[in-house]
Amino acid sequence: MIIVPEREIADLMTREAAFDAVEKVFAAMAAGDAYNFPVVREAIGHEDALYGFKGGFDQAGLTLGLKAGGYWPNNLEKRDIINHQSTVFLFDPDTGKAKAMVGGNLLTALRTAAASSVSIKHLARKDAKVIGMVGAGHQATFQLRAALEQRDFEKVIGWNYHPEMLPNIEKVAKEAGVAFEAVELEGMTEADVIISITSSFDATLMADHVGAGCHVACMGTDTKGKQEVEAALLQKATVFTDEVAQSISIGEAQHAVGEGLITEGDVNQIGAVINGTHPGRTSDDEITLFDGTGVGLQDLAVAASVVDLAVEQGRAIEVDF
Repeated sequence: MIIVPEREIADLMTREAAFDAVEKVFAAMAAGDAYNFPVVREAIGHEDALYGFKGGFDQAGLTLGLKAGGYWPNNLEKRDIINHQSTVFLFDPDTGKAKAMVGGNLLTALRTAAASSVSIKHLARKDAKVIGMVGAGHQATFQLRAALEQRDFEKVIGWNYHPEMLPNIEKVAKEAGVAFEAVELEGMTEADVIISITSSFDATLMADHVGAGCHVACMGTDTKGKQEVEAALLQKATVFTDEVAQSISIGEAQHAVGEGLITEGDVNQIGAVINGTHPGRTSDDEITLFDGTGVGLQDLAVAASVVDLAVEQGRAIEVDF
């Protein structure tokens, strides 16, 4: 079995490679060549942690496995380690033998950012100039770096429940040579693209905070009960997602569907846009929304890519198992 520890990931996986892996797996999902297994995600009753498993099988790429991990909200304050912790396990689909164990923390950040970045590529207006960030935590910096590569953005506007965290994303904007401005949520109407990346259980971004023609990427809702945006926003928008079943059960669409504002049939796979079987955005005034719930196949795709690179570069640790 091959082991690729967390310390090696930064030198092996680039944003470009993560984007390519995620885009391909979304396309495979929409074509019926890859599927995710039901998600297990539970509060364990210790350290306020959420723990679970996401897995799947990509028949086209012959990638089988799962990601185990979750969210420990006290880690940063108590232990000075990030709150999200995970490990990816890959298995040989021909024999079932364990094939690889890969550190999943940075990979999760990169694949989550890649997912919203894929949605911007395929759904945002080509002339998008202002990007809004709702959230300014650890993951928000990955989101913004990836997003800024998809359009010629001229300005970043940001809001966070704790304003003292806004310098996190201001630094990313300045590194990219893009102006930054802190705004109230009402000011998000200026944005052509909005990324919401919070862990909220109450809607923060409201329908009237979003202007005509905006593309919204909701990247924080991955558990039953979580909610980043007002359900009425999904009613106003053309809704896309990584996986429909997750979107309506643990993603942002769970609330709009539950309130009867939209139906399951109103939620489209982003992979269908990539494959050309869905037109995606059809007008400059249309609001598009991507509900990024985070699927196991994303993790497997980037982990498999890392394993290949680790072997090529002699960074892999091989053990008998």
